[in-house]
Amino acid sequence: MTSKQKPNRRRDAGTLQRLSCLAESDGVLGNIYQATSTFPKHEALALTSQLRRAAVSIPSNIAEGQSRFSQREFAHFLANARGSLGEIETQLLIARDLKYLRPEAALELLKSADELSRILTGLRDSIRRQVES
Repeated sequence: MTSKQKPNRRRDAGTLQRLSCLAESDGVLGNIYQATSTFPKHEALALTSQLRRAAVSIPSNIAEGQSRFSQREFAHFLANARGSLGEIETQLLIARDLKYLRPEAALELLKSADELSRILTGLRDSIRRQVES
């Protein structure tokens, strides 16, 4: 940065938010893979696969959106990531009801998903405000 350039605190804060979002989504992804490793084998092509694909979709959408050329597109991909998170929340409840997950384990995974949901929503809202201004 030259002496004439001023730091862009707004951009820097956005970068930290994005890194936090990716880190949290990676944590959810790892936790889903670990939890589904104990599911019955007959679920490998069903609930296990659905949960894992939805979990992979979250950081993938964040990364794809961030690589796009407009903030509006990025906000769209964050919304897609949030949709995948909704799938995960529903499927975790199904796994709990089918007794593939202990209630305590399901609750921990749902808490992690809820935290990621807050981060995704905050980042998306922040980007929308930038687009509108």
